[in-house]
Amino acid sequence: MISRVLRFSATAPLLVFPLVSAGCSSGAAESGRDSGANPDGGVLGAPEGASGGVTGTGDGAAAASPDGSALAADASLGDASHPATGVDASSADANGGSAPTDASGESAIAGWTLTWSDEFNGADGSAVDPTKWKHDVGGTGWGNNELEYYTDGTQNAVVEGGYLVVTATTEGASQYQCSYGTCSYTSARLLTQGLFSQQYGRFEARVQMPTGQGLWPAVWMLGDDISTVSWPACGEIDFMETIGSDITTNHGSLHMPTNYGPTGTYTLPNNASFADAFHTFAVEWEPGTVSFYVDDEVYETQAQSSVPAGDTWEFDTPFFLLINVAVGGSWPGSPDSTTTFPQTMKVDWVRVYQKNMTEP
Repeated sequence: MISRVLRFSATAPLLVFPLVSAGCSSGAAESGRDSGANPDGGVLGAPEGASGGVTGTGDGAAAASPDGSALAADASLGDASHPATGVDASSADANGGSAPTDASGESAIAGWTLTWSDEFNGADGSAVDPTKWKHDVGGTGWGNNELEYYTDGTQNAVVEGGYLVVTATTEGASQYQCSYGTCSYTSARLLTQGLFSQQYGRFEARVQMPTGQGLWPAVWMLGDDISTVSWPACGEIDFMETIGSDITTNHGSLHMPTNYGPTGTYTLPNNASFADAFHTFAVEWEPGTVSFYVDDEVYETQAQSSVPAGDTWEFDTPFFLLINVAVGGSWPGSPDSTTTFPQTMKVDWVRVYQKNMTEP
């Protein structure tokens, strides 16, 4: 459990919070899925272009390094700094969610330049763009005693209707071997390692969650240097992380050495569920400060100045992106009789921005 949790409603005032200590659910229990282990138990392969700035070979990747200009770390960084990118009720689809959006025009944010994106607008039934995403594959438990086997191809991650659809299911799982024996579940875990990474900026995703005990969807980031320094020394930023048994709450977390993982949470008002509609999750990252947003409302800010003695701030190198739906594990626990399968996470888009340079 998280030993201290910061809870906010969508109508909460804009606040800046000091770092807080986290226990097993956001620290030790997460460390396995965060460790970057590959299916053979080693670390992920060495990323390409691990120097500072923006790196990548995928469509839309920029070659420019960031100017390092700081984002405001106080209340002035609130909703007025950029337009809302959350749910637009006027674009609701026939399933009660929201119709897909794209990067033409509506992705523009004043003061920011789009450096990389995936709008998932490929043909229905197609795989993700291989110039932008790789697959982690395997059923090792990922250090957290998880139950899923991550597949590649389109079995569990497919483009449909303008969305990336990541499916956790029992179907076909018995053909794979997991750490505990014959697998019970399959899912997918995608990453941009070696294809795209960026140091500082705004990273955001528009997502609709799966629901049910034992489900753990996430959009998150790891440091490019994981192959040389391992986890948690590489650092980790989780900006969309929910569990299916508490689908009204999003966790925004940092992870760094010495088992230190400060966490804040954002709870939707009126018992609304992240499984019922799309919401936009974002992080704005500058030297010494990381701020977390849901639907353009900042609910948590973590600062280097608050890191306790003996630990180090590991957020000054390029990071790459990951998307996955885990099943079971020490956190959030196994599915039970109330959990139905298949469960899907829909991702409308993932976008990365760089703060525009300003004249002195």
